Amino acid sequence: MTTSLRGTAAAAPSAPGHGAGGGADGAAEAPRPPSGRWRRRRADVARLVARRTAVAVPLLVALSAGVFVLAAHSPFHPLATYLGARYQHTSAADRASMAAALGLDRPWWQAWWQWVVDAVHGDLGLSRVYSMPVTEVFAQRLPWTLLLTATGLTIAVAVAVVAGTAAGMRPGSLIDRLCSAVAVVLQAIPPFAVALGAVAAFAVALRWAPSSGAAAPGADPTVAGVASHLVLPACALAVTQVPWLLLSVRTSVARAAGSDAVRGARARGIAPARIVVRHMLPVSLAPLVTILGARLPELVVGAVLVEEVFGWPGLAAAVVQSATALDFALLAALTVATTALVLVGSLLADAAYLLLDPRVSADV
Repeated sequence: MTTSLRGTAAAAPSAPGHGAGGGADGAAEAPRPPSGRWRRRRADVARLVARRTAVAVPLLVALSAGVFVLAAHSPFHPLATYLGARYQHTSAADRASMAAALGLDRPWWQAWWQWVVDAVHGDLGLSRVYSMPVTEVFAQRLPWTLLLTATGLTIAVAVAVVAGTAAGMRPGSLIDRLCSAVAVVLQAIPPFAVALGAVAAFAVALRWAPSSGAAAPGADPTVAGVASHLVLPACALAVTQVPWLLLSVRTSVARAAGSDAVRGARARGIAPARIVVRHMLPVSLAPLVTILGARLPELVVGAVLVEEVFGWPGLAAAVVQSATALDFALLAALTVATTALVLVGSLLADAAYLLLDPRVSADV
């Protein structure tokens, strides 16, 4: 989900490194109240948060109901999945009693409403797949997913900023053409293909890093062990996110390099490194924040695929197993939590963009 933002013609561009113009010069005085600009920024952010919250709550409620509706119309019976091969040898009376005990004989809306009531009170239900409360499944697996996505995203942003800045400073040069071509090729490769290629090349052929799990078989996770097992999945996830980020930074830097402010700084003899840090990167990184928010759904999907390929003990395996075993309580919680994560991430990215760029205002 992207934010509806619009530029304002009246707002003046900020001077990088010195904040907005218009402030009074002179000796320091007593603490002053926030300027009109920052009051407007904070008011815009508050309106943006209120509007997104008003949309997100009914959206999440409808999404959770949709999960139960689809599950109710699924051609697979959850009791048959639960019993496995024993289902054929179980009498009809025993099937009915087990379905009643597991709550599988209720209409979808009764099961959904009971799930909503329990969720409001902090009870997300019991996962049949893992034989433990859903909250414990989250507590055990969510940190691994956060570690993988945070590491992968950090690597992707670092590579995109460095390579995008180098390419954008010299449009049409060899490094610009090389970075753009590599980005275009990488964005056409699906995440699972990148992950499988990394396993085949760096784990199987070259044996540079482990190929599966977060620790050696039978060993407890250690910092060094987790770090060595994290290298390949984090790099594979980063590769899937680099193209769009790199192209965004490259375009913004190239546009900033041709601006009057940068040409004037060069004419005054300011060092190139200082021009990049003080004049180009501040205005070039603001669009990157919005791109990060818009790419969050793909980051989540990419993380699920990468976790499955590398056997990473995150939430991906829980998503797959809950879907195949029709574990409604876990599946609904994972679906709602993933959607809420994307909505919150998109909101934070748009709020940060709103605060960073004075030329942008919330379309409220």
